Formats: sequence, structure tokens, C-alpha cells
Amino acid sequence: MDCFKADQPTSLIKELFRLSDEQMNDVLEYIAEHPEKVEAEYQEVLRQAEEDRAYWEERNHERLLTISKQPPSPGKEALHAKLKKRKAELGMD
Repeated sequence: MDCFKADQPTSLIKELFRLSDEQMNDVLEYIAEHPEKVEAEYQEVLRQAEEDRAYWEERNHERLLTISKQPPSPGKEALHAKLKKRKAELGMD
């Protein structure tokens, strides 16, 4: 549904999911005939994905902090400096 909501062309969606013309037409027909059901299921998928993301973020929080405090691997200092600069530009530091 993200593809449809982003107004991506059906040809791109078809390629992305490796659908035949008939399958793509069936998808479009189903969505047109059951918009409320499709939207409700889509919202449930988004809710579950957010729940999963929050779970794993909390579970890995301490490990990610430990990793972030480690010094760069030898020979990777310039790469880490560039990444740190970019994060600062994006307000992610």
C-alpha cells in the first residue's frame, strides 16, 4: 500500500512485486472494491511494524550505545568523521 499511497506508477509496482498484468489488475480491482478493508489491514500492518520497531529499538538500546562509543576500526577514521559530520548536519547526533 505504501507504493499506492506514494502514487507510484502501477508499472513500477508490478515490476517490484513481479506481478503479471492479470495479477496487477486483480490487485487494483480488489482495492477498488474493498477500500475500507484494505485500509484497515494497512493500518494494522503499520501499527504492528511500529510496535516491532519500538520493541527492537528498546531491546538493542544498550548494545547500540556500547557500539556507538567504540573507537573507529583502524583505517576507518576518515569514514567515521564523515559520517559524524553528516549526522550532525541532519540533527542526528
